[in-house]
Amino acid sequence: MKRTEIKGVLTHAGKFCHCFDQISLCAVAENEVKAVLSAHKNLRSTEIPCETVNIGATSTAYNYQNLEGVTEVRSGVYGFFDLVMMGVGVCRVNDIAASVITTVIGHNQEKGWLIIDAGWMALSSDRGTANQPTDCGYGLLTDSNGVLLDNLQVTNVNQEHGIIEAVNGASINFSDIPIGSRLHILPNHACATASMHKQYHVFDTQDNTYEVWMRIQGW
Repeated sequence: MKRTEIKGVLTHAGKFCHCFDQISLCAVAENEVKAVLSAHKNLRSTEIPCETVNIGATSTAYNYQNLEGVTEVRSGVYGFFDLVMMGVGVCRVNDIAASVITTVIGHNQEKGWLIIDAGWMALSSDRGTANQPTDCGYGLLTDSNGVLLDNLQVTNVNQEHGIIEAVNGASINFSDIPIGSRLHILPNHACATASMHKQYHVFDTQDNTYEVWMRIQGW
């Protein structure tokens, strides 16, 4: 019979999604560390080797006070950030590095719609901000320079297409966004959105460089 070998313990602080202030995030981070160290201690007390102590979530990674005894921290989506992370106060909208480029393919002025060529196949169907104080629909919009387009969001998606509407009592000036315009959609959940694509188009505005990075697909 093959012997089971335990390499370590791992945890993920899922409760962060219900936190919207620094005090709550720090409390979740502290509890995460205590829980994983307790599991590690229990295993070691029964003489089970357990070298790796792994913790992590983007929100808690920024709020640990003491990591003594922890060997690895997974910081999650911190390389991109997203609207969910913005909603819990970990980042600002200008910190979100990932976006999906879409083209405006139609106007429905009677309904107040911009129709785009990005649906849930491009964005994912994640609605992680729906339970946060600010609901961002299926994503917020910026122009090609990353400037947020106030009061616009993707409000509905089907497989291949999406609908942009104005929110908060605003309206769309259709002449400012003609058919053929390119917009950037900031994702609710960068992990889910990235998994819908096979490559990243990476722009470094400081060095004025552009590269294509391939993704690892599947599990």
